[in-house]
Amino acid sequence: MRILCLGILTLVLAGCGVADVGVATASNAKLQAEQAKQAKEQMDKMKQDLEAAAKANDARLKEDEAAK
Repeated sequence: MRILCLGILTLVLAGCGVADVGVATASNAKLQAEQAKQAKEQMDKMKQDLEAAAKANDARLKEDEAAK
């Protein structure tokens, strides 16, 4: 009985387009989540690159001071 009600509800919603909106919303949410994940990965990489550049700069400054 429960499955039958869900089936009928799905058909009714599909008829008025609400099901399509739900699918589009779910797809959009998935896309946004993926974009957020990629943005976080890019920020993490940029942070690592900046830290590496700062360490390299510190090493160069120490070498310059030692050479004087």
